[in-house]
Amino acid sequence: MRPSWMPLLERSSKPMRTNTNLWWILAVFSFLIAAVYTVWSLLQHGGVEWVGTVALAFLGLMSTMIAFYIGRVLKAQRGELPEDTLTADIDDGDPEMGEFSPWSWWPIVLAASAAIAVIGLAVGSWLVPVGFAVFVVAIVGWVYEYYRGYFAR
Repeated sequence: MRPSWMPLLERSSKPMRTNTNLWWILAVFSFLIAAVYTVWSLLQHGGVEWVGTVALAFLGLMSTMIAFYIGRVLKAQRGELPEDTLTADIDDGDPEMGEFSPWSWWPIVLAASAAIAVIGLAVGSWLVPVGFAVFVVAIVGWVYEYYRGYFAR
């Protein structure tokens, strides 16, 4: 038995552009807050506080770029995504995204190498080459993990 609201959804010809609308809302909000922040800093301190004003304006610009890009992609795909329809199941928008190794420890080693290099920049420059050496080992291990051992192909 179909719910009573189902025919209302089927008559709707416009797709729900949820992602695009959210980014446009964030862009407008960011520009509005940038203007409020600028006026507030003028009234409180007698001058513009440039770091916050520029950061909020750039947040608005970046949100505008993402909203424009997502809108163009939505227009180019000529249809709505499964997650944009209210009648879709969870499995409808579940394409193959790639091959991932849930058992792999190499991403953790790679993150540790980045942490060592950044700590080397902050504490002592002698740690930076150590971080890069661990990085090389981690990237080689991650690339070649399917060529040896239990998961070799």
